[in-house]
Amino acid sequence: MTEVTLTCKKCGSGIYLTPDKDLDHVNCRICEEPHKVLFDENLLSNQLVQCPCCQRKDFYKQKDFNRKIGVLLFVIAAILSIFTYGISLVVLYILDLILYQKLPEVVSCYKCNTLFRQIENLDSISVFNHEMNDRILYDDQDFDGKQLNH
Repeated sequence: MTEVTLTCKKCGSGIYLTPDKDLDHVNCRICEEPHKVLFDENLLSNQLVQCPCCQRKDFYKQKDFNRKIGVLLFVIAAILSIFTYGISLVVLYILDLILYQKLPEVVSCYKCNTLFRQIENLDSISVFNHEMNDRILYDDQDFDGKQLNH
């Protein structure tokens, strides 16, 4: 079953839910801000075609790891490298390789950052594209689910 994580527009907290055809809005558990959602038949059958929050079709996949934790681990390893002569950075590199192989992938919406876990059409979704991201965020360009290729 697909798991969806919305980001609250008001407070930034995560809103976790499972697709449901009868669900048309969800309230943030922290600030009670309402968010409209529209789950289509594709998402109910674990196929991601359209974002239930922003109705866009532009997605990318990445490893399911919290970036803030990754940056924190790097800062700690960098500080410790002064005392360990860089060995802490090698240890972090090995840990990173292990995590990269073990962690599953998650899909994110370029426009609203909604996360999708356990979708079946993961292979059809491309990795992050910086140019697409900038065009979507700053120019509100809609690629309609097609990858930007040069």
